[in-house]
Amino acid sequence: MTRLEDLLVASAERSPGSTALIGPDGVERLTYAELDAVTDRIATMLVDRGVAPGDRVGVLAAKTPWTIASLIGTLKAGAVYVPVDSASPATRVARIIRSAEPSVLLADATATKLVDGLVAEGLSDLTVGSLEAPLAGERFTSAFSRSDVESLQATRPDVGKDPLAHLLFTSGSTGIPKGVMITHDMVSAFVDWALGHFGTKPGDRISAHPPLHFDLSTFDIYATLAAGAELHLVPASLGLDARKTAAFIRDRELTQWFSVPSVLTYLARFEAVAEHDFPALERLLWCGEVLPTPILAHWMRKLPHVRFTNLYGPTEATIASSYYDVPVVPADESVPVPIGVPCAGESLVVLDEGKPAPVGEIGELYIGGVGLSPGYWRDREKTDAAFVTGPDGERIYKTGDLARVDGEGVVHFLGRTDSQIKSRGYRIELGEVETAVNTVAGVRECAVVGVDLGGFEGTTICCAYSVAAGASLPVNDMRRAVTALLPRYMVPAKWDVLDELPKNVNGKIDRPVLRERFRPAPKESE
Repeated sequence: MTRLEDLLVASAERSPGSTALIGPDGVERLTYAELDAVTDRIATMLVDRGVAPGDRVGVLAAKTPWTIASLIGTLKAGAVYVPVDSASPATRVARIIRSAEPSVLLADATATKLVDGLVAEGLSDLTVGSLEAPLAGERFTSAFSRSDVESLQATRPDVGKDPLAHLLFTSGSTGIPKGVMITHDMVSAFVDWALGHFGTKPGDRISAHPPLHFDLSTFDIYATLAAGAELHLVPASLGLDARKTAAFIRDRELTQWFSVPSVLTYLARFEAVAEHDFPALERLLWCGEVLPTPILAHWMRKLPHVRFTNLYGPTEATIASSYYDVPVVPADESVPVPIGVPCAGESLVVLDEGKPAPVGEIGELYIGGVGLSPGYWRDREKTDAAFVTGPDGERIYKTGDLARVDGEGVVHFLGRTDSQIKSRGYRIELGEVETAVNTVAGVRECAVVGVDLGGFEGTTICCAYSVAAGASLPVNDMRRAVTALLPRYMVPAKWDVLDELPKNVNGKIDRPVLRERFRPAPKESE
């Protein structure tokens, strides 16, 4: 199977002068030849700094052309990259760093405060390289900078290779993030399928919307490089500005847009898309959560020239394992969009008590095939619990999703079986949020639940808590404390302070009752 860095090398040989990356500002650009040379230099610097095949390299930086180059440069050094959200609290990132044990951290100015925080957390022996000018925080200085890299010869180092490409850390129910191991083979298999299915070609202009620590970005990067197309890095500053996001799609003349559904929902609700808008757009893809059918119908009516595809799959099965090309505007907007049929080399199995569920019957969804991860980084117990043997003897992944298969073999997603939710495309273990809340001084008891309040962001995270005797913990103080412990997308949006949390007959916290507390009361009819 092709290694991921070789996708860039092949395109650079075919079309060295073609544009590969365009930065968020539209000004910074790298051709395929330039990107190939930059990644060679980064690889050389890493090897010179002692990075060996199989070593991990942490990447804590904003999404820029040089940050993308750092990922590929790490692969050319035979190493494994670990993209980290530089906006996350230092306490959480420190857990990831201790688990991954990177030889080098590659950072930019956005991560200066974070790296200072990591040193304060006891990680004082970090080797930090800067992707910009030299970095200097209160507790560290960078060992090398972009100018040092640029001074090197653009020669690809001759090193051994590791089958792992990167580690993606996802939310863990114990409060400790889980590192999903992603191999070159896993990603290249999906890229091969995607190039054939979507027909990506040189000259295409592809969006890069998801953050780099989110596995959807893997598809954007490597499918684009494999096709010799242009990757347009979407500014994080667009945030939830619907009209600026629409303008980006329009002005960049994108041929493909790929994002989580909450972005599409937001653009629709703010009427940011005009009739027959985005004339260059050929396909619109989404993944990560359920796209409400009325929102899909809205987009399809606005953009009849665009092909719409729903992708489904967890990080453990590499980007997506199934797809559904929506043939026409849905006639019944109350019916959810299917997650479809398996991608090439993948399998979707719906089981009921370990046996295949009959057609139309509900069961738990498992995934098998070429996209499966080897498991969780240095955690055999979690790996063995999630990756099991199926009825036919194949290795399959327990998704925790409920599904059914219809008479035509199309799979329909029906919800979660556990406390894991999707919010704004992020997979979140509510147990990790509870763990953070419980660490706040003054909390006696807490429960975190996910409630569908009909918002664009998906499931809303809600927290109820009681306070220890003699303590005072207003919601604003609680929110500030939790924000210092978790990424913003994991901080509960709704809070309730109670004298006692409701209990069921077994003495356990009654979470269904709490969910109902957070639901708005129905409006009285006039």
